[in-house]
Amino acid sequence: MSMNKEMQDTFAMFYGMANNLATLAMPVVMSDEERVRNAKQVFMEKLDADMGVELESCIHCGMCAEACHFYVGTEDAKYTPIRKLDLIKKVYKREYSPLRWLHRLYTSDITADELREWQPLVYDSCTECGRCSMICPMGIHIAEMVGINRQAMAEAGLIPDELRVMQEGQIEKGTIFEADKDVLQYKVDEISEKLGFKLPVDEHTAEVLVLTSGLDIMLFNDAMAGTAKIMHHIGAPWSFCTEAYESANFGLLSGHEDTQRAASKKIIDTAVACGAKLIVTPECGHAFPSLRWEGAEMVGHELPFDVMSISEYLGRQVMDGKLKLKKSPEKKVVALHDPCKVGRMGGSFAESRAILDALGLDLHETPSNHQYNYCCGGGAGVFLINRASELRQRAYEVKMSEIKTTGADRLVVSCGSCRLNFEVGKMKAHDTIEVDSLVALVAENLAD
Repeated sequence: MSMNKEMQDTFAMFYGMANNLATLAMPVVMSDEERVRNAKQVFMEKLDADMGVELESCIHCGMCAEACHFYVGTEDAKYTPIRKLDLIKKVYKREYSPLRWLHRLYTSDITADELREWQPLVYDSCTECGRCSMICPMGIHIAEMVGINRQAMAEAGLIPDELRVMQEGQIEKGTIFEADKDVLQYKVDEISEKLGFKLPVDEHTAEVLVLTSGLDIMLFNDAMAGTAKIMHHIGAPWSFCTEAYESANFGLLSGHEDTQRAASKKIIDTAVACGAKLIVTPECGHAFPSLRWEGAEMVGHELPFDVMSISEYLGRQVMDGKLKLKKSPEKKVVALHDPCKVGRMGGSFAESRAILDALGLDLHETPSNHQYNYCCGGGAGVFLINRASELRQRAYEVKMSEIKTTGADRLVVSCGSCRLNFEVGKMKAHDTIEVDSLVALVAENLAD
């Protein structure tokens, strides 16, 4: 379901609030010597033999540049993905490489000025979408090492103000955008009244723990309500939980590992305590990998439950014949955007397409699709960084130019951050394509 008038008004207020996040940030007081020391410590702790081999393996072919939406959108060489690893490569050469004794003669140590110079490269111009890593002929995990750069920046007190405000708010309050337990309960009551049944909250015997997000609570209510409607329709034993409902992880996005660990542990401990067999993450690209791929690492033990994104979960319900949907009387042409962390990094492609097929929609794939799908340009927190606005718009135009080739008049997405970035990009470019939440579409077309 596209945004109605009420949601458009909410979007305008939300967009204004997001644009003012940086004004809430307090300055980080830290000497340059401490910044360098902290950053180097992270690099040296995280560097391992595999990364060393990868850093030595680059053949400067330029394929990662051609894979990057920021480079393609600007044709500026400074946005070449492998260049974003120059600082960690410096540390590797001086501290760990076989010829470190020689490199120290002509490779200078990293400086605070270099940290400040590289900060926009690893935050503003990288969504960690993984397209460069996938295309690299030498198999260099560029996106993973950009993440390590963010961790180094975080320890050096150089998280962009917008992300730092979100990270500090999450570690202090446990959620984002002020969507605390009272706001959650208010929204649950509102949706319950609208849908005509009571949404389950704190049902500690539920097998499925469903997460939501401050973004959905405060803005994309149709995705939150749609999830509840679908789960009720299929009779799943599910529940929200007031002790752990926030799926977003601004520790992961900012590089602040303590926040990432605390946010993940809160959800994991709650799921274990109530005996959940499955956690379903909402339409939030990074919430999925923060639990499914990095959750066990954060808490130091194997997870005793499965983790699925909502699109993956619903797609499997459709594919197994457990969820029946109404077919559109018209074969409407739609385009689909696969969130990078769910699609390229999570391998979930068939599920979303099974849903669109069950809805009777005519999917026209973009020229770059499935694992080659271009990022929306706003992932990994970039959608909140004000100074990245123009760069983000260039990346949006790369993606939108492919969408326009499909001839579709509707774009279906299954990530709130992507959805927000598309809406902002549309507004700036005066594009008119409707952007639909996949979950909301399903909820509107449940078969009797």
